[in-house]
Amino acid sequence: MKRRVWLVPAGGVLAAALSLWWVRRSYLVATVDGPSMQPALRPGDRLLVRRTGRVRAGQIVVVKITDPPAQDGLPPEVEPGREGEVPEKPDHPGWRLLVKRAVAVPGDPVPRQDFPALRDVPDRVVPRGALVVRGDNSASSWDSRDFGFVRGDELVGVMVRRMPAR
Repeated sequence: MKRRVWLVPAGGVLAAALSLWWVRRSYLVATVDGPSMQPALRPGDRLLVRRTGRVRAGQIVVVKITDPPAQDGLPPEVEPGREGEVPEKPDHPGWRLLVKRAVAVPGDPVPRQDFPALRDVPDRVVPRGALVVRGDNSASSWDSRDFGFVRGDELVGVMVRRMPAR
């Protein structure tokens, strides 16, 4: 009879561990850093993000973008002529997470007129497994206008909601 007493807590601990694993695999919390999504999101806003491959135009997404070579497609904080000073973040060297709005999804027409990096792509519509993203604050946003399509494997997830401040 004493053995059964220990099985219940062990089963509860296992269920809690599996639940925590599922939540961490399905969701993440991202913190906005920078003005590119103002006024919708401000620096310091925390977002609950669902890891998914499904995106609709207009949704706020988190994407993982490889830092550009030090030439063109520079992030907004790097001035022309100072390309060798592209900041590298020690916690994720070589790439960065960006919070942007999906403006075109697979099957939508490629928005060539507003996106210089997409003017010469041969596709008439956004190809399967690609997205076009843009910051709400265009003047200070590094987005598809600079680096073109976001590939499907670069999509981290879709914002579910803004979380309360800590």
